[in-house]
Amino acid sequence: MQDHKSDEYLKMLRHSCAHLLAAAVLELYPGTHNAIGPAIDKGFYQDFDFGDLKVSEEDFQKIEQKMKELIKQWDTFSIEEVSVEKARKDFAHNPYKIELIEEFAKEGQTLTETKQGDFLDFCKGGHVDDLKKELRHFKLLSVAGAYWRGDEHNKMLTRIYGTCFPSKEELKAHLRMIEEAKKRDHRKLGKELDLFTFSPLVGSGLPLFTPKGAMLRELLNEFSQKLRLKKGFQKVWVPHMTKNDLYKTSGHWDKFGDELFLVKSQETSDELVLKPMNCPHHQQIFAGQLRSYRDLPLRYLETTTIYRDEKAGELLGLSRVRSITQDDSHIFCTPEQIEKEYQTLIEIVKTFYDTLGMKFRARLSFRDEHEKEKYLGEDALWEKAQGILKDIAEKNNLDYFIANGEAAFYGPKIDFMVQDALGREWQLATPQLDFVQPKRFGLTYTNSDGKEKTPVMIHFALMGSLERFLSVAIEHFAGAFPVWLSPVQVKFVPVSEKHIEGARKIAEEFKDHDIRIAIDEADETVGKKIRKAAKEKSPYIIVVGDKELQGEDWSIRVRGQEEQESMSKDTFIQRIEDETKRRV
Repeated sequence: MQDHKSDEYLKMLRHSCAHLLAAAVLELYPGTHNAIGPAIDKGFYQDFDFGDLKVSEEDFQKIEQKMKELIKQWDTFSIEEVSVEKARKDFAHNPYKIELIEEFAKEGQTLTETKQGDFLDFCKGGHVDDLKKELRHFKLLSVAGAYWRGDEHNKMLTRIYGTCFPSKEELKAHLRMIEEAKKRDHRKLGKELDLFTFSPLVGSGLPLFTPKGAMLRELLNEFSQKLRLKKGFQKVWVPHMTKNDLYKTSGHWDKFGDELFLVKSQETSDELVLKPMNCPHHQQIFAGQLRSYRDLPLRYLETTTIYRDEKAGELLGLSRVRSITQDDSHIFCTPEQIEKEYQTLIEIVKTFYDTLGMKFRARLSFRDEHEKEKYLGEDALWEKAQGILKDIAEKNNLDYFIANGEAAFYGPKIDFMVQDALGREWQLATPQLDFVQPKRFGLTYTNSDGKEKTPVMIHFALMGSLERFLSVAIEHFAGAFPVWLSPVQVKFVPVSEKHIEGARKIAEEFKDHDIRIAIDEADETVGKKIRKAAKEKSPYIIVVGDKELQGEDWSIRVRGQEEQESMSKDTFIQRIEDETKRRV
């Protein structure tokens, strides 16, 4: 019996529902062409060419009603292998299917058609069996534009997103999560909390961080660096541009050349690029001196911005940007030191994400054995590296799973899949094992026998990128950051104009204790200023009046509590210092 909780079943369920959506749309809008309709994480989508017709979310009720009518008549898909000629004839009206047919035929793939009632589609299969029973719990979610096959030179199609679950309860729970996610959207909260902005004069995908947003970045980076510096990492610095020869040697040019920003010099004929990653630069620091086994491991860290020419249609708030700040690290070690270095990195990951209250599991990202040509390096090195990572995961009792095809082109990695407050998983921290690049750059060290050996390189980023991490963290905390991470820890609200100067003096005392404060000096009522501070999600709000200025105990509004707390100023200062130190 099929496990209705398995990923494989859910993929088949949602792919089947994408067919149902296509059938309903083609019946409602004759002349429309359906393109592809895969299952994706938590749902599915179907791409359509509606011609001159515009379809929006206002049309969803009508489409969903047609889907409900059709499903009452559906039983199961019939699947038939067909010749190229038959496939061409059956889909002669649909240029998107014809393109796929010709491509698959050229590759020698088996061509299959699926049919249910009057609905015929070109599909390789992967459906549930009892359509009438299993496809009842669906919902259409959104509409977006999408270039055919992701190529901006192709026609823009209409992509309709939806989801489907085995039960009504699961669907309702998912829809509730979506509504909560909308409230937590980092783009919405980023504007409301004044954390970052974008400017058309600066350019798409190039975020600008306000004082509050910059403070968030600084606090997270400080924590990230502190954890690594304690473990023997050393800070380095590299420039933001380089000759493209560096990336031709590393292999990045052939793999990611179309994602690089090219820089033209007015003085030299060198072909320059803005750096898309830091590892080749850090390898040149290693290569700057002769190295002995006694020098290893060498651990470098640098928080720096890299640049990638992401497609405009894929840019999304802080989640996908063109200027990417990494809390990057690179370890150069001997093969015998790999396990110990990974143990250290795992400890760092656990400390960082436990502090933030974010659970995680590990994805062992290995290469796809059926597409070895996509990866650099010898088979023996890949087998050795993947075996080492699997052994490390087991020895550290990591909750892990293997994902073939998710490796970097130069080596396998452990991707830490972090769960946010809504149960969504994000790939964030990642230590990557690399036997390939050091060899391409000719890096060596002298072993105890006086022989030259190639070091192993471990790439490590704790947050991945600060921008993407912030998009996750803002939504995880819903903007209500813990005290140690809040850009403003205490908001002072003077009762009237005559209390402003007193509030300023108190604020200076708090600053002397490195407590981050803000004063609302607006000529508004106390009630309005308190509501504004609450909307800004300040952890603590202090109304400053005669009583507070005369040294009596303060009444403190604590975020998330109805009852105010009463304590002296000195006790309150001690409390914030303690919470900041303990990172709560």
